[in-house]
Amino acid sequence: MAISRRAQRMERQHKRSGRTAGINLVSLMDIFTILVFFLLVNSSDGEVLPTHKSVKLPESLSEEIPRQTLVIMITDSDIMIHGKVITSIDAILADDAPAAGLLVTSLQSAGLAVSPGNDDVRREATIMGDKDIPYRIIKKVMTSCTEAGFERISLAVLQKSLEEG
Repeated sequence: MAISRRAQRMERQHKRSGRTAGINLVSLMDIFTILVFFLLVNSSDGEVLPTHKSVKLPESLSEEIPRQTLVIMITDSDIMIHGKVITSIDAILADDAPAAGLLVTSLQSAGLAVSPGNDDVRREATIMGDKDIPYRIIKKVMTSCTEAGFERISLAVLQKSLEEG
């Protein structure tokens, strides 16, 4: 007896649904290879410093990679250590002794947190300031860092390529 078309179609469908679908490993390996290369290319060797939206760093041709240090951020209105506001720019500009003393004591306590009980480690600080901040403010912050016992003070800049310079 002849099988109808509908019965033939249903039989083919049942044969197809009985098979398990395989995973295409070649495509999966291609995707993982691309992902690995993407991660390798986009991994950076330098430290990413925390930035504030109001701070626009100056550019430099420096090739030295930044180290893990205490970060002092100078914005248009405040001086911050690790994102915590310590004093205002106006108090520093007015030669306010309590504001300068507060900055020094804050730097000393933050410096102790960076290198606890190890006198052999040189205490380092990085100053991040907007490129339009007057030098006298940066100089006062650097002086406070020296009074607090920091032996090496760095200024954070954006690295500029040699072709742009």
